[in-house]
Amino acid sequence: MEKVAIGLSGGVDSSVAAALLLRQGYEVVGVTVRHLPAETTNSCCSLEAVVDARRVAKKLGIAHFLVDVQTTFYQRVIEPFELGYLQGTTPNPCALCNRYVKFGEMWKWAQEQGCDYLATGHYVRRVQRDGTYELWRARDLSKDQSYLLYSLGQSDLKHCLFPLGEYQKSEVRAWAEAWGLVTAHKPDSQELCFVPKNDYTGYLASHRPEAVRPGEIVNRAGKRLGEHRGVAFYTVGQRRGLGLTASEPQYVVELDASTNQVVVGNRDQALGQRFRCDRMRYLDDRRLTETASGEVKIRYHMEPQPARWTPVDDRAAVVDFTQPQWAITPGQVAAFYRGDQLLAGGIVAQSL
Repeated sequence: MEKVAIGLSGGVDSSVAAALLLRQGYEVVGVTVRHLPAETTNSCCSLEAVVDARRVAKKLGIAHFLVDVQTTFYQRVIEPFELGYLQGTTPNPCALCNRYVKFGEMWKWAQEQGCDYLATGHYVRRVQRDGTYELWRARDLSKDQSYLLYSLGQSDLKHCLFPLGEYQKSEVRAWAEAWGLVTAHKPDSQELCFVPKNDYTGYLASHRPEAVRPGEIVNRAGKRLGEHRGVAFYTVGQRRGLGLTASEPQYVVELDASTNQVVVGNRDQALGQRFRCDRMRYLDDRRLTETASGEVKIRYHMEPQPARWTPVDDRAAVVDFTQPQWAITPGQVAAFYRGDQLLAGGIVAQSL
């Protein structure tokens, strides 16, 4: 019998994923990673979440383990998040957590326990075709999480299972209730686990006081329009909180940490059609050698948009959208698709 470690977060998705694996005949063990102190109140990291994960494991009759990954989480997720904002970018910490914690530290632990696979409650489909593993968007597109899994390569996908990829969220909730799982009606987490109430400006002011560095708000021509409190507290596309009086709405169109300036413009100036993508990874482990086309999304809540991309080198490309897109934001993930298949991903480096 093949052995699977299932990441139990204390939520409904991972709970049902564990139950489905049991019904598919796997030997299942549950693992919850502690990446923040026990007193953390956010749902995915709280003591309540750990207790719920244990109650689910007990209900299903599987062993449950708690693994401390706080050092890795700080070094690989929190610190890059803080430094990214200080450098004038808008990072996505969830993508880093997936790479280094869930599919890094958790898989390392699973191997030590003699597991053949690591499973999670992500809504995404793994497809094996012609000896290659592919990732496809979930059947329930409203819950699809492929965008955050672009960094998984063939060596990762070989041992990953995603039991929920073929199902609707409504089905998952119904199964949880029918099977008597304590998480059946638990709301989905909508917050960054280490940023209370999603107040990233308050978090940065508290944890990185050097972020408070007042400077000029200027327009594209360099004219001074006002003052900001620090580039770390702004993001491309932002309109609120600028404190400007103008004849038309103003949006952040660029953050320049080197000059400590926040550059603003009108709505048209916040649109972009071309950007450079760095740190690219291809799910089939190849390297891009010629221009390709498909669809690209540059934020989580966005439908992939038609685009083509041209290699700069092995790990970078210039992306051209067919139509202008709102607020191309350095630091965010860019995910590359062809239809529902995830091909590659990287980090938005610069709007061109």
